[in-house]
Amino acid sequence: MKKVLKNVSFVILVLKMCVIFGQETSAQKRIVIDVGHGGKDSGAIGENGIQEKDVALDISNAILKLNNELEKPLDIYLTRYSDTLISLLDRTKLAKALKADLFVSLHCNHSDNPNARGIEVYVANATSQYSDDSIWLAFQLQGGLNRKLGFESRGVKFANFQVLRETIGYCASVLLELGFLSNIDEESYFVKDINLTMLAHSLLNFLKRVSL
Repeated sequence: MKKVLKNVSFVILVLKMCVIFGQETSAQKRIVIDVGHGGKDSGAIGENGIQEKDVALDISNAILKLNNELEKPLDIYLTRYSDTLISLLDRTKLAKALKADLFVSLHCNHSDNPNARGIEVYVANATSQYSDDSIWLAFQLQGGLNRKLGFESRGVKFANFQVLRETIGYCASVLLELGFLSNIDEESYFVKDINLTMLAHSLLNFLKRVSL
């Protein structure tokens, strides 16, 4: 019972935060951006100390800011709005509670090979009525980032990541690895605010297109 109450309280808290951030429900497709890692889970750490959790949060908050400036903002929610640790299960439960139409999980990559670079987009290694949509969105996303920002593409891949596995049954879902923090050039890209804003703008434009 305590676990159930904890999960319900989490969903209620995030819904209240969405209202505070000026997000209102609409007839548009509902998008949940899963902000990777957070709190004590830093995720990947770059050579100069930049942390994946901070990059994901900065980009997501930039997307929200740009979205709120639109004449008709998209119906976007985040799985976290600050440096907090949210379990993978609660992230997917939130998406389900919100009846999301699209789930996009944002991350950065890491490799023992310092020359590894480029973006990867993952879809669930499972079959559902949303599998084809997820694959199509993944190809559109990696192609768009390549054309607009010059990101090298490492392709669309299949994986059994929990956030994908637990969302593919009720919505289209993708997980985006935004370059390698272990690559000094790509790590340096994420240090500059202007680059984060351009990336957020590109991602928001993508979300606008797929929400029509």
